[in-house]
Amino acid sequence: MRLSLGDYARLARERLDPPVWDFLDGGAGEERTLLANTTAFDRVRLRPTVLSGVTAPELQTKILDRPWAVPLAVAPMAYHTLVHPEGEAATVRAAARRGVPVVVSMFAGRTFEDLADAAGAPLWLQTYCLRDRATVRRLVERAEHAGFEAVVLTVDTPRLGRRLRDLRNGFRLPPGVGPANLDGDGFDSPAGHALTQFDPAQDWGWVEWLRSVTRLPVVLKGILTAADAARAVTAGVDGIIVSNHGGRQLDGVPASLDALPEVSAAVRDACPVLLDGGVRRGADVLAARAMGADAVLLGRPVLYGLAVDGEEGVARTLDLLVDELTDAMTLTGTASVAAVPPELVRTRSTEGERSG
Repeated sequence: MRLSLGDYARLARERLDPPVWDFLDGGAGEERTLLANTTAFDRVRLRPTVLSGVTAPELQTKILDRPWAVPLAVAPMAYHTLVHPEGEAATVRAAARRGVPVVVSMFAGRTFEDLADAAGAPLWLQTYCLRDRATVRRLVERAEHAGFEAVVLTVDTPRLGRRLRDLRNGFRLPPGVGPANLDGDGFDSPAGHALTQFDPAQDWGWVEWLRSVTRLPVVLKGILTAADAARAVTAGVDGIIVSNHGGRQLDGVPASLDALPEVSAAVRDACPVLLDGGVRRGADVLAARAMGADAVLLGRPVLYGLAVDGEEGVARTLDLLVDELTDAMTLTGTASVAAVPPELVRTRSTEGERSG
């Protein structure tokens, strides 16, 4: 049965080749940060308000002046075609049915134009800081022309994190899987391609440059500290995604949820703050909102749903999360995602319990 996101994860692991599973599920180093992303949510306790009269919570929110059906989007992840032949096309169609935006990776296995045709909710483009800025500019121009609504610049990858599972497996993409929007060779080795193409000297000048080549809002993904958040606001970014790259970059950095409060406090409502990493339940979405996130991004569970049941698996994954969010809001007496109070949550450590 498929009654939780965990059910889809277990089924996906059974169906995928072990090296592919490791590529999707693994993290950097000893995977401490990968584990921390989920255990941070495990420490959260919700504090209900009873006799509230809440019967139908309002889930809609607004991000970058666009209404979102729920405070949820699909995170950028490369090569959906690795787990299903239709790849991102199936993901985008499923998300469109639920009004959920999708952040499309620059390494998507389907063209931006095809995805735009399938979209029924906002699409954002994610890009890395490449040595060849002309390539980034072409991608941004194509996405803008196709109707994408924002550009997400991932800023935590001057080099790829040391992912031990992939190194042990000698992981390479299988024939037929590759980036549909990029030209060139070497993509079959994700680690090798990153080593040769990612800009190791990336700095804050990238933000100014990106703003000069597009009219789209610019969102930075990979912020974990108040200092970087404040600098991003000063640089004029339109949004921030609190993220440790799903635990796939520097092992030992904080869980995204643990970094969220200080980043949110530093931003002071100057721009939307989103959270990426560790979301596995509807209650996690509510907790993140209480701790300062305007919305969350859902990553690996989308690919697990896609691997198990294609488009229907993605749709069901999103439905499960939204149903759980509705339950959590109703049972805590929370009428609207726009009015989630900080006092709704408490962590085990502040309750005097062992935080593990």
